[in-house]
Amino acid sequence: MEHIIIEQSHAIATIWLNRPEKHNALNALMLQELTDVFESLSVDPTIRVIVLRGYGKSFCAGADLNYMKEIATFGEDENKKDAIRLAKLFSTVNNCPKPVIAVLHGAVYGGANGLAAACDIVLADENTVFSFSEVKIGLAPATISPYVLAKCSEAVARDLMLTGRSFDANEAEKYSLVNRVTTDQTTEETLKSYCNQLLSAAPGAITQTKKLIRKIQSEHQSHDEVMQFTAALIARQRAGAEGQEGLTAFLEKRKPNWFHKI
Repeated sequence: MEHIIIEQSHAIATIWLNRPEKHNALNALMLQELTDVFESLSVDPTIRVIVLRGYGKSFCAGADLNYMKEIATFGEDENKKDAIRLAKLFSTVNNCPKPVIAVLHGAVYGGANGLAAACDIVLADENTVFSFSEVKIGLAPATISPYVLAKCSEAVARDLMLTGRSFDANEAEKYSLVNRVTTDQTTEETLKSYCNQLLSAAPGAITQTKKLIRKIQSEHQSHDEVMQFTAALIARQRAGAEGQEGLTAFLEKRKPNWFHKI
């Protein structure tokens, strides 16, 4: 791949955005490469955790300037096809059955916020600078909005998206766009701690929990429907191989067979 580097260690795949000279700005090729690699890792049985980060001074500075010049010449139909490509990336990350951790630093502008919001856990260096900058160039933050609004409140979205103002990692954490603010000295240790927590959990249970959260949050269901669905899910898991192993390991005071530590 031209703009992506993949590293694998201890059942963890790290995806590096690799356009450091452009602050890892997104272009059509990078969007496609990211989508392809997430689709591939989603079905790779050797991978249990995915980490997304950027080489160089920034995680991702939004859309590449030359890419923006190109799409400025598109008609509405071509622009819709291009927008669907971007939306598909966010959807693929959001629906990935493996837990995804974003590690942010430097600039996180425009579409990069959607990429981060689609991840399950977000770590951000204290010097990270965020901006929903779309309105500054005459656009709405359309394709990223479902994922950002799943993390922060409508009031916060109105503030950040309407003004396009810059804000720091501590503010992002306050708004639930970031789970943990780190420093140069603590980023790797914090990442390792999260990975170990995820590797100590049953992979199938993690996948089902991600599906559960999405279903409960996105679908309008009656209280009875939710009750029936959740009861059926836990019943299947209790009777399933992972549930049986987990309960047996707990009673025998041993680690379950999926436990792994880096």
